[in-house]
Amino acid sequence: MIRVGVTGAAGRMGRTIIETAGDREDVTVVFAVDATDDETVAGMPVHEPEDIATLLATHEPDAIVDFSVPEATVALADACAEAGVPLVTGTTGFEDDQLDALEAASEDVAVLKAANFARGIQALLATVRAAAEALPGYDVELTETHHNGKQDAPSGTANTLLDALAEERDFEETYGREGMQPREDGEVGVHVRRAGDVRGEHEILFAGNDEVVTLTHRAEDRGVFAAGALDAAVWIAGRDHGFYTFGDVIEG
Repeated sequence: MIRVGVTGAAGRMGRTIIETAGDREDVTVVFAVDATDDETVAGMPVHEPEDIATLLATHEPDAIVDFSVPEATVALADACAEAGVPLVTGTTGFEDDQLDALEAASEDVAVLKAANFARGIQALLATVRAAAEALPGYDVELTETHHNGKQDAPSGTANTLLDALAEERDFEETYGREGMQPREDGEVGVHVRRAGDVRGEHEILFAGNDEVVTLTHRAEDRGVFAAGALDAAVWIAGRDHGFYTFGDVIEG
């Protein structure tokens, strides 16, 4: 039984992770942390972020699963490095210096960062690379849709898809279009939609040679992401220090 702490527990993902863990036999949540007025989340008492060092020492978790905000994640990574507790984070929206701080923490403890914990996204990334290689010169457009409460744009998953595309071709991103703005050579259009309670939808369109190829992933339930994050926690528990991705979990 892998013991995990959950930070960002009062958010959509944090709550789902606690609920999903309750249905599994390989993990158990030993504490929950969030900067919220809620006293409990999914039946778990909620602790203040300032208590994290004490919680790590008292509960001795095998891993932390974090879906919070970049500033909180950086502070958490420092605490995990000090305590020797592996960290799994699905937080997005990091600045370059914050990513540097996570990589610095990974020199002392295992850190796994992923923008998306859906297994289907890993398949989509591989397919995007293959399509970009097989369809040189085709126009590419990326559209992502999330719930109306998501703060960062484009999504971390959209940026990861752009990174996969960049492995096969050079391009410049264009974020939306307005007025007289004809398409330029080597351009990839990126379009962001925020509406309702959409869990997450990403589409990459390749068009050229009188044909269109559309690659789409749509998450029907946040439990998909929660299950993947918990799989990552089980995988990273006891692992040597280093900076990992969810692809490492899938590939074993």
